[in-house]
Amino acid sequence: MRFGAPMYFHFFWLMIPLILFLVSAFKKKRALVQKFCGSLMAQRLVPEVVWKNQKQRNVLLLLALFFGLLSLTQPRWGYQWEEIHSEGVDIIVALDVSNSMLAEDVKPSRLKRAQREISDLLNLMNGDRIGLVAFAGTAFLQCPLTLDYSAARIFLETLDSDLIPVQGTALGTAIRTAVQAFSQKEKKSKALILITDGEDQEGDAQSAAQFAAEQGVKIFIIGVGGEQGAPIPEPEGGFKKDQNGEVVLTKLDETALIEIAKTTQGSYVRSISGDLDLETIYFERLKKNVTQKELNIDKRKRWQERFQWPAFLALICLGFATLQNENKPSVIRGQNLSQKEA
Repeated sequence: MRFGAPMYFHFFWLMIPLILFLVSAFKKKRALVQKFCGSLMAQRLVPEVVWKNQKQRNVLLLLALFFGLLSLTQPRWGYQWEEIHSEGVDIIVALDVSNSMLAEDVKPSRLKRAQREISDLLNLMNGDRIGLVAFAGTAFLQCPLTLDYSAARIFLETLDSDLIPVQGTALGTAIRTAVQAFSQKEKKSKALILITDGEDQEGDAQSAAQFAAEQGVKIFIIGVGGEQGAPIPEPEGGFKKDQNGEVVLTKLDETALIEIAKTTQGSYVRSISGDLDLETIYFERLKKNVTQKELNIDKRKRWQERFQWPAFLALICLGFATLQNENKPSVIRGQNLSQKEA
């Protein structure tokens, strides 16, 4: 047996003071009647059957309350197996973890903002499988495709700029690594969300995008950063400088990112405050433009609701309690009538 709303069990504690009150009130009422009329007159005016009916009425009211509260807890017993068909899209999120993502033109930093974007995405997803790819000068699969969003979140928290020793931004390698993480048997229901500042240092991104398009993968890109450029913080303090001692500025290269998205019939948005960009990509573009497929068939127990039975018993108890209440005057009238005839 299971209960759909077990919190209502706490209300059963209220029955204890109610029982004590009814017992005390019954005894006090009987004592007052005897004190006012005397024992002999009280027995003639209020015969024992009346007190017995009142006891039964109180018990029935308590039983009605008990079964009513039991009905609120939604008791369930007996179950049937039912199949759950899950439909969704396979989504790989490729996150740029290069040093340029440490720039703070987006607060608190490009990388931290990107991680928040992915975390927001996990909150929005329902029924889609997700995987993670981390990339800088090279790329690797951090989390394979999974329906376990909690596990994906754990992998997400481990992403850092120190994760990949080879620095740089290899967009082409990231795209190819992500494409290979999908099932190669199907050419639909596959989407790649690429989060980067777009500074491709390989020059292979466009050909990789073409390869993704051939495999049926649509790329949706979130550009993180500003067009004006921002310095890259160094771990020991200060900012990264070039050979001439000039501070290196990292800029968002939107032109290249837009071309990659167009090649795969995807889309591009720039990360802004809030999660409007993720909602736009996920709901209005990805979910509408990428064909969904059956990802998982599972079975679960469907428990039968049985709250009707205690509710029915509560009504029966209330009905009998009402009858007990109506029987009081008739008993007294009958008693008085018999006394007159005598």
